[in-house]
Amino acid sequence: MKTSLWTPGNGLIDRVLPAGAFATTPRKGMELVNLAKLGIMPGLGGGRAHGTHVAGDVVTQTASGTDLNVVWRDFLDLLNAANSSRQALLRFLTFDVTNPTELVAQAGGGVDFERSTEFGEPVGARIQPTYFNLGYTFFWYDLAARYTWQYLADATDTMVNSVADAAVEAWLRLQVTEVLRTIFNNTNLGVNINQQAYVVYKFYNADGTVPPSYKTNTFDGTHTHYKTTGGAGANTNVLEATDLDVLVIDDFESHGYSISGGYRFVLMANKANSDTIRGFRSVVNGGTGRYDFLPAQGQPGQIMLQNQNIVGQVQAVPNTLDGLDVIGTYGPLIIVKDDYMPASHVLSFATGGSESLNNPVGFRQHAQTSLRGLRLVKGRNPDYPLIDSFWSVGFGTGIRQRGGGIVLQLASGTSYTPPTEYA
Repeated sequence: MKTSLWTPGNGLIDRVLPAGAFATTPRKGMELVNLAKLGIMPGLGGGRAHGTHVAGDVVTQTASGTDLNVVWRDFLDLLNAANSSRQALLRFLTFDVTNPTELVAQAGGGVDFERSTEFGEPVGARIQPTYFNLGYTFFWYDLAARYTWQYLADATDTMVNSVADAAVEAWLRLQVTEVLRTIFNNTNLGVNINQQAYVVYKFYNADGTVPPSYKTNTFDGTHTHYKTTGGAGANTNVLEATDLDVLVIDDFESHGYSISGGYRFVLMANKANSDTIRGFRSVVNGGTGRYDFLPAQGQPGQIMLQNQNIVGQVQAVPNTLDGLDVIGTYGPLIIVKDDYMPASHVLSFATGGSESLNNPVGFRQHAQTSLRGLRLVKGRNPDYPLIDSFWSVGFGTGIRQRGGGIVLQLASGTSYTPPTEYA
């Protein structure tokens, strides 16, 4: 069918229109045309004389000659890689959960023998661990990625890909920030899940919860894993070896966390504090601590000192823990240097390994598999997805093992304050 298109310049252009291209007639002598039926995408067309759009002007490739649909598929491949390999810090701190709440057994407790009698039978041996009903937050986040057709006409593949790279980096940074905010902020959160009130707990924080007893160790509702260096007596706002001995190592052991139980103990500090730890020495070697700092492989000074005399080569730990930057050990603590840690605080946690059930933080994702991880959602026009697309992600956090982490603030007082970076 042949008709004439009305143009803003009052010019008439004869075109052969496909079936279904006509729309309603708003006024006599004028017919509207369904541009999509013509293969013309609004906002994508180039525009010739008098502003008429033709299908040949639609941008379908970058300036480098790459089809935009290929670019879209490359974005999806990038997402798959990013979602399948979370950062090392998250792998050792978190365990994936999908339920909004769960009952989680805490470290401590056990079974006991009883004295036998001639006719009596012993009670059945049952592990009766202490369970906490733990809740997890959940929020949706999104980021728009909008391209005009003019931008895509001149953009190279690198320019277009840079937007995707920035979105993935922002997603990884968001995860780390929210997990660390959950850890460093010592205030429990109240959340409403399915019209029910739940508590998103933090590490033991003197909220009245009594931790499970372990062997001869008992606790009360004032027990806290949010401490200050000033709370250890003569200590000040300077990190000392005795802080790690008493406030960290002793506390973990009192709850039943141990290397023989399958745990590793990681202490994370930024460069300034990790450099301080490098200087920690045992009393026998002129220091104040129980242990000597021992450098990791590739670190300088892998020599054992006793009374300042060299007595042999140290069996050094590897300088990486599945991607974490290990500088050495102090007793059972693996010292990791990471500038995600604020200068005012150090973090220690017990981990069962990469993405282990025993890791301290629950990382909640959506129950529907298709809604997990970072997703790239097509915009209003699915045939040209890059024009108006959206990066979307939903997740939440909460502490799973309340005794599995200790935060130490370098402060002369006794009252803990979260760092401004993660308050």
